[in-house]
Amino acid sequence: MKNPKMEQYRYFLKDTIRKHIDFSKTDQNMGVDPPPIEKPFADNAIITELPKPNTLKNIPGINLSDAIKNRKSRRAFLNKPITLDELSFLLWATQGIRNIIDRGHAYRTVPSAGCRHALETYLCVLNIESLEEGVYRYLPLEHRLLFEFTEDRLKEKIVEAAYGQPYPGKAAVTFIWTAMPYRMEWRYDLAAHKVIAIDAGHACQNLYLACEAINAGTCAIGAYDQDAMDRLLRIDGIDEFTIYLAPVGKVKNAEGLD
Repeated sequence: MKNPKMEQYRYFLKDTIRKHIDFSKTDQNMGVDPPPIEKPFADNAIITELPKPNTLKNIPGINLSDAIKNRKSRRAFLNKPITLDELSFLLWATQGIRNIIDRGHAYRTVPSAGCRHALETYLCVLNIESLEEGVYRYLPLEHRLLFEFTEDRLKEKIVEAAYGQPYPGKAAVTFIWTAMPYRMEWRYDLAAHKVIAIDAGHACQNLYLACEAINAGTCAIGAYDQDAMDRLLRIDGIDEFTIYLAPVGKVKNAEGLD
């Protein structure tokens, strides 16, 4: 292969870069405090309490091997709402906190390199029971939802930002994960970025499996207009930017799945 650009992008997938980093000079090893594990929010923010994971009574159990066997990308969604209990379960499954260690570290339901958890979870809500249509952000420390804003033509705008893929406009909710890269860079410097991408895969796979428990489906989307999606979320695109998204909606029973 003689394509330098191709070699450059293949290099990103390798771990060779660690041999060229002086880890003694990372912010972590220089004594800089870790960045917080959750973006701050205003005291007067509009907050929705989510049912706590240990109180969810309407989430049916599913055998893990069945969930793995049935897992597939599903793009045909029914025009049915997802309940707040079900949304709470999906958020807990993808970014829920099991134990807080300190202001910069917490164990979650998904693994993360160095326990850094550089992701934030936004939701484009179109059809969730008892929630107004709009963009929300999950607050994992509190297991609550922060209402960010509502937007005219939200359904059309998220489809446009997904390069015209219709699934986010037909879903009950679209999970949009953003990266806060400094959380990982603080520890790993230039080796941070590969593992952020890996972490996003961990979260999305948990979403796939959790959807199987509530008769819902999802389809991971990695192709989107970066600038348009970041503008839609009202984030800066530098210190925080979209990295992955996955629309979620109710689907037919096993015999009728697409």
